[in-house]
Amino acid sequence: MKRIQELFERKTNGVMNVYCTAGYPRLHSTIEVMKALQEHGADIIELGMPFSDPLADGPVIQQSSSVALANGMTIKILFEQLKDFRKVISVPVILMGYMNSVLQYGFEKFCADATAVGIDGLILPDLPEYEFETEYGSIIKKYGLDFIFLVTPETSDERIKKLDSLSSGFLYAVSSSSTTGSEKRSDSIETYLNRLKSLQLANPVLVGFGIKDKASFDAVCQLADGAIIGSAYIKALENSTDVNASTKSFLSSILG
Repeated sequence: MKRIQELFERKTNGVMNVYCTAGYPRLHSTIEVMKALQEHGADIIELGMPFSDPLADGPVIQQSSSVALANGMTIKILFEQLKDFRKVISVPVILMGYMNSVLQYGFEKFCADATAVGIDGLILPDLPEYEFETEYGSIIKKYGLDFIFLVTPETSDERIKKLDSLSSGFLYAVSSSSTTGSEKRSDSIETYLNRLKSLQLANPVLVGFGIKDKASFDAVCQLADGAIIGSAYIKALENSTDVNASTKSFLSSILG
């Protein structure tokens, strides 16, 4: 059974997916950060591949991307770092990034290399549904990777159902139409999450954008299967001299 599927069968609520940027805060921090996340309670690790123009990301994650790129991080180096990561990491790991850098690397080579090291799934926010269906989805499936689409409060019921049918692993419910880390919260997030629930989707739903503390995590977990934390964790690492201690402190403040 796939790791993500197994996780949701075992844990039906309060699933915590934590985003970190590969090569941040230092080039060779990637595995250290992943180990700390696993040890202190993350159920899924969403590993961001730094890109110069990350459209869906707010200023905090953009800044971490800039630092990682300046550190010398590339997809090639990332796969070298991940070569033996399954010896120490057992939780599901998802690569999140943008099509430009994946296409430069070679889409099929990217999927093959991701599977070879033990990656479970992909989030590529700028891969359109049509291109997924006609060109890239079959390659992703060929290598046994899950693919997670994003939906927003503005997405129609019909389109939500369509994206749910194309997704595997889980569906990423963006809490508002802003970028990651934004303070802008939809007043009707409760209405939105109840709407998703009423659609009886095939995939579990994880809520992201603006989840930063125990209160926001607990609130969305009452209406969805779990939540995705990104910018708040990157901030916790920003001036950290001890990745493990900073991660422990941050995650324990949310998990209580």
